[in-house]
Amino acid sequence: MPGARGESAWVRGAQAGSASDLEALFRAHWPRAHRAAYLVVHDAAAAEDIAQEAFLAAVRNLDRFDRRRPFGPWLHRIVVNRAIDWARARSLRAEVGGEALAAAPSGNPVHGLSDEVVAALAGLPPEQRAVIVLRHLLEYTPGVIARLLDLPRGTVNSRLRRGLDELSERLER
Repeated sequence: MPGARGESAWVRGAQAGSASDLEALFRAHWPRAHRAAYLVVHDAAAAEDIAQEAFLAAVRNLDRFDRRRPFGPWLHRIVVNRAIDWARARSLRAEVGGEALAAAPSGNPVHGLSDEVVAALAGLPPEQRAVIVLRHLLEYTPGVIARLLDLPRGTVNSRLRRGLDELSERLER
């Protein structure tokens, strides 16, 4: 990850239309954005689409971005919210009769996590997956997560607790 000065320079450059600064932002933030999306939706192709769309949305709205703040949390907010929306829509489609959606998730692009952990995480509701990914994999504090997701901090803490309890239960089985 870049230092705050380097990232700030990249944001300023990208806001001014510099393709190389935009590319530097993308290269610095793509791996974590894709990983966060994958861990929420548990579908490699969808995670790639979500992360790309989120990055494009961030680029389109760079003029509204507060350069005094770090770019990563702002991007992750967009990624995680889109991933939650996608996961909710997928579960609704499955309820309506999308048998094809019950197929096994494609690939596991998450290095450093066992297939068992990724599968257990995939079994959680998207809201719980999102806060666990933000807290334990992207290492945001509950207060930052609350701001990113526009939730009360108590809601974040309860989703974390319930999600971690359920994750632990799934892994013990």
